[in-house]
Amino acid sequence: MASLSLQPKISLCPNNSIIHFQPRNKPQIIFFTRKVKIKIKCSSVDPQQQSFTRKTKSVAETEKGVDPVGFLKKLGITHKAFAQFLRERYKSLKDLKAEIFTRHLNLRDMASGFEILGMHRHKEHRADYMDWAPGARYCAIVGDFNGWSPTENAAREGHFGNDDYGYWFIILEDKLREGEKPDELYFQQYNYVDDYDKGDSGVTIDEVFQRANDEYWEPGEDRFIKNRFELPAKLYERLFGPNGPQTIEELGEIPDAETRYKAHKELHKDDPPSNLPPFDVIDNGKEYDIFNVVADPAWQEKFRGKKPPLPYWTETRKGRKAWLKKYAPAIPHGSKYRVYFNTPDGPLERVPAWATFVEPDAEGKQAYAIHWEPPPDSDFIHF
Repeated sequence: MASLSLQPKISLCPNNSIIHFQPRNKPQIIFFTRKVKIKIKCSSVDPQQQSFTRKTKSVAETEKGVDPVGFLKKLGITHKAFAQFLRERYKSLKDLKAEIFTRHLNLRDMASGFEILGMHRHKEHRADYMDWAPGARYCAIVGDFNGWSPTENAAREGHFGNDDYGYWFIILEDKLREGEKPDELYFQQYNYVDDYDKGDSGVTIDEVFQRANDEYWEPGEDRFIKNRFELPAKLYERLFGPNGPQTIEELGEIPDAETRYKAHKELHKDDPPSNLPPFDVIDNGKEYDIFNVVADPAWQEKFRGKKPPLPYWTETRKGRKAWLKKYAPAIPHGSKYRVYFNTPDGPLERVPAWATFVEPDAEGKQAYAIHWEPPPDSDFIHF
């Protein structure tokens, strides 16, 4: 059996009974009387141009986000109407996934909107509300806690209340109770749910910082902490004080750094031992050189063995009792509320999409959301 490859541009007589040929765009087999087997691939397009056309088609399909619908043949679906319905649904799914992945990193990122959207308690004695309404021109929270007023709790103007992506942000500040003073720290935080019983000991911020300094610094090391302006005051007096040089001639020639360092070491060679870091700076004399700092090995090991001070950022956070004593919640537990929008078609009120609980109105009117923030001690059952 012999085979022969021919060019696609040939002329064969279709009436010949010996040669059987069908003009299709796929490999054909031609039988001769001498039992010679020839494989011929006929096409009116150049092979290179044909492969380039197929590649361009696949790229176009990928850009559209539509994959081949081979699952119909795999499942044996032959009904034309049902097959067309599945093709359209499959195309919609691929287009939606392409749109999602264009904006979000993955599906988990897209599905984590509940972490920031809706009503959430902020650690700095306030509640934050975020919603998405790109077609709205105004956004506010209305409820029984503010008399259903559309101007009491509204988003601020500019990017502090509305960004370019259609998200609205509203801050509901807790109200300071009568007779209470505002917090000394503007970033004062509170424990509402997690560790709600911590921070109610009444320890002030000054006492926490004093405790951190006492536990960390050793005698002598806290000299410049207690007297912060000692060094700059002496430097200023040396340069601009009445006893300092008044003219360039009085200033005289300044010796180099090595000479000044040796003179300083000679002057303080009889000083008693100190807990201050025994650092020596060695200059190699190179331009733009990084100084080599040489320390005492014993002191270096002592420094590495010390423990860091207490985490004051957790010690200064107050508890739930301190929060309720100083502030009244802006939106109490069990309050009814809705979100108010001003749209081009007029005002619109609706239930927030991320509401924890929704309750229909008793008279059959529009439903409302329920702000659910119960005291944490009620979630535990004591036997």
